[in-house]
Amino acid sequence: MRSLLFVPGHDARKLAKGLACGADALIIDLEDSVPDSEKARAREVCAEFIGANRERMPLFVRVNALSTGFTVDDLRAVVHARPYGVMLPKCASGHDVAVLDAYVGEFEANHDVAPGSLRILPIVTESAASLFGMDSYRHLAGPRLCGMFWGGEDLASDIGASKNRDPEGRYTAPYQLARALTLLGATAAQVPAIDAVFTDFRDHAGLKAEAAEAVRDGFCAKVAIHPDQIGPINDAFTPSPADVAWARHVVAAFDSQPAAGAIAIEGRMLDRPHYRSAQRLLARAALVQT
Repeated sequence: MRSLLFVPGHDARKLAKGLACGADALIIDLEDSVPDSEKARAREVCAEFIGANRERMPLFVRVNALSTGFTVDDLRAVVHARPYGVMLPKCASGHDVAVLDAYVGEFEANHDVAPGSLRILPIVTESAASLFGMDSYRHLAGPRLCGMFWGGEDLASDIGASKNRDPEGRYTAPYQLARALTLLGATAAQVPAIDAVFTDFRDHAGLKAEAAEAVRDGFCAKVAIHPDQIGPINDAFTPSPADVAWARHVVAAFDSQPAAGAIAIEGRMLDRPHYRSAQRLLARAALVQT
């Protein structure tokens, strides 16, 4: 997945529009975009939509945080529809993923859903305390963990910051740290790191620049809040023909000399980390083609 689009869970029109926008996955939101008075209806709309469309693309459901008391009701309403996965907001550590895992497993059993089939995608930076638990995901989260997604909006609220970006539009130091810790935590847990939303959906130049930085740094995907953001995100996370050709050249060179620790290619000395990087790029390119 290169792109994931947030869609309000109570808005059937926007859900239908999301299917046609080119996103690789949808995140059906039962949390921030749904008022408390609409949550019961949103669960019904969400479950019906998943049941009708789960074969078309991966469909995640962002449930409400464990601290709200709504999480179990969300799961009771949607697990039977068999979404691709569950997004957990306000996740403090791998322990929270393990708690959600237990809830999901219970509802899978109750509804004859294949055990372990639903994935969990946590949002891992929505409080200051959560930044200190990044290493816990590789130890505690379990096999349902399918990625780690960071965000700077709720973190700014928790810190009490008036803004999280500087006048040039770049994240300030606390949020750069959160972003880096997510990337490193996901790498340690051997799952994809997913970059935060770009909230100014009219600023396509800014989105393109931020997505290009995410690709450069090792993120595997980016989340969108508007359908118009999907095209630039997909473009950024799709390997170019030149990159694919170079990666194939690197992989072929190492495969032809399996005992070599380093190989000179076109005047550059490359070692095994370059080989693994080239393999990952080709794997990503293959997924895009399918």
